[in-house]
This record gives sequence, structure tokens and C-alpha cells, in this order.
Amino acid sequence: MSLPSQPQSIPTDVPGESVFVETNGIELHTVQAGPEDGPLVILLHGFPEFWYGWHNQIRALANDGYRVIVPDQRGYNLSDKPPGIASYHIDELTQDVIGLIDAYDREMASIAGHDWGAAVAWWAALHHPDRLSNLCIVNVPHPTVMQRTLQNSWEQRMKSWYFLGFQLPKIPETLSRLNNWRGPTRALKKSSQPGTFTQTDLEYYRNAWSQPGAFEAMINWYRAIVRYRPSVNDPIVAVPTLVIWGAEDTFLKKSMAWESVDLCEDGQLVMLDTATHWVLHEEPVRVSNELCTFLNGGPLTGGE
Repeated sequence: MSLPSQPQSIPTDVPGESVFVETNGIELHTVQAGPEDGPLVILLHGFPEFWYGWHNQIRALANDGYRVIVPDQRGYNLSDKPPGIASYHIDELTQDVIGLIDAYDREMASIAGHDWGAAVAWWAALHHPDRLSNLCIVNVPHPTVMQRTLQNSWEQRMKSWYFLGFQLPKIPETLSRLNNWRGPTRALKKSSQPGTFTQTDLEYYRNAWSQPGAFEAMINWYRAIVRYRPSVNDPIVAVPTLVIWGAEDTFLKKSMAWESVDLCEDGQLVMLDTATHWVLHEEPVRVSNELCTFLNGGPLTGGE
């Protein structure tokens, strides 16, 4: 059920309206655009972003006739922040998304996710394939591939060191807040191409991180995945899948992109050689074009 819009500043160059939606026992803040009767597309952001992580892609999808729903995932920005680590189990996060599909009285939706949003999207495709018409993944491997790589690759373990640091109680949240969020903003700038994140972008992020309880909830996603270690029974993805990957990702080995596509019955890979983990911001037009082409069933310009 969609609730009345509440005041939320949306940049003037981003189409859409701010709407709160009930799903899975909580309320998620969403930005919505495009014709209401268009095919449903849900865009899922990752850490440490919020709905704004997909702001460059909303207009292209809406102009193509899609009904675009971009939530602040649970714990982020203006969405509900249920207490406790168990509230951020991957099953709960996935049920939030399935509940969004139900809230719009749809049988199916296309789901695209980046970073943690991609992890949720993979999980939805593996456990609710009947609810997804298409799957688009940006810079996060299939969960089986990630687990296998962590077991076998010291290089990837070193890249993922921060997962362990985030397990400490209170300390990550406290350190991140210092000097007007110097740590998170520095991490974004250091791991992206120069100029990717403008000062305006970073102000949007600081505002989202400053929402009461938000940063602790964001870190609880990491605590939950380590504490509960969910596993996949059948790793094969039946949903048509597009994987877009920035090859210069400092957090994830790019070999995992090809391994992930190998676990998809109908998978395609677009590797962007000069992009980093933040490909949505660095290659906004390319990502929008590839995503729209994929959803429309056309040939991809960089498919592998």
C-alpha cells in the first residue's frame, strides 16, 4: 500500500515523487517515476548510498515507459530502521523487495541492484524466480561465487577486510561520524575515478547518513551476513540476467563477474574496462542504455 507523499528533497534534474510504501511489516521511502501502468522496475542501491545511487538511471527508464521504484532499503535514509542485527538478515531484505511487488499489485518485476542491492537482487532471483521478469546486477558476484572466492583467494580476503572491522560494536559508527563523515566520504572518493562524486553528491550522502539510527542500521547489514552466513541450495539462476561490471573495482576481483554469469541459464556480461565499483556514477549513460536495451530485449553493445 502506498502512503501519502511526505516532503523529501529530490534534485530538480531527477524525475519522480517521494512516496512511503508499506512492505514486510515496515515502511520504505521510495522515489517513483514513469507511467503507473508501465512494467515495474525496482532499483536497489548499496552501501553507503541510498535511493540517490540510481538517480542517473531513473529518467531513461521512465522515458522508456517503465514504472520505476527506487527505495531507500531498510535502515537507510528515510526508511524504517528496525532494531537488532537479525532484522537485516538477507531473507528479510529480500522480503522487503517482494513486498514492494505485492504493494503495486504486480505478479512480477524487473530488479536491478548495485553493491548490497545486487546481493539482495541475486537472493530474490534464487529464492523467488517466479516474481522476477529480469535481473540486472552491478558489481557484486553471485553469492556462491563470493563464498567460494573468499574461501580460496587471499587477495579477495584482503579486499574484503572491512567486513571484519564492521563486526565491532559501535566503533564503526562512531569513527565514521568524525569530522563530518570524513571516513565514508574519503572512501568514496578514493575508490572512484577523480571527480565522480561532487560536493553536492557528498552533501546528499552526509544528510542520509545523519538520519537517526541510519548508520548503525547500515552497518548491521554486514553484521547480519557474517553472523548468520546464509547459504544457497541451488545456485543456478533461471531469470534472464545482465551483469554490468566496472573492471577497476578495488573491492572485488573481476574474475568473479564471469564466474557469476556461468551460473545463469541466460546470462550476459558487460565489462566496462575503465570504471570502478561506482560505475552507476562514472558511466551513467552507458549503464542506462545497457539496462534499457536489456529490458527491451535488444542486443547489448558490450555483451560477453
